[in-house]
Amino acid sequence: MDFSERLAELGIELPPVAAPVAAYIPATRFGDVIRTSGQLPLVDGALPAVGKVGSDVPAEDAKGLARVAALNALAAAAALAGGVDGLSRVVHVTVFVSSAPDFTGQAAVANGASEVLGEIFGEAGRHSRSAVGVAVLPLDTPVEVEVQFATA
Repeated sequence: MDFSERLAELGIELPPVAAPVAAYIPATRFGDVIRTSGQLPLVDGALPAVGKVGSDVPAEDAKGLARVAALNALAAAAALAGGVDGLSRVVHVTVFVSSAPDFTGQAAVANGASEVLGEIFGEAGRHSRSAVGVAVLPLDTPVEVEVQFATA
């Protein structure tokens, strides 16, 4: 099954590629690898939530935001690959979580990104991952996601 067919089967429509909020481009290609810039969980150009996970934003909400950010990353990569079917697998995911000082559930938040990529790519969606707690992220977003893909 093509990944575009899998997206349709799941009822997922990729969002437009998010406009950068600073001096960078959404994704770069080097050989058979596409790496995205950190993608925020923007929906129609706005953040659905802001603040620290564990104090301002519940972990379960942040997990959903990580899913949105991963789909934004997929959209950026697909734009360079000529569509989602131009990608062959997910290689690595990094999820940054703006964390309250006592919050230690970064891995559970990062599952939002990992799970949606697994739903779409199946076995080719299995990837290495880093889940990192940080003091603050751009625009006070709770999460930011970077993804590295191999191309077809």
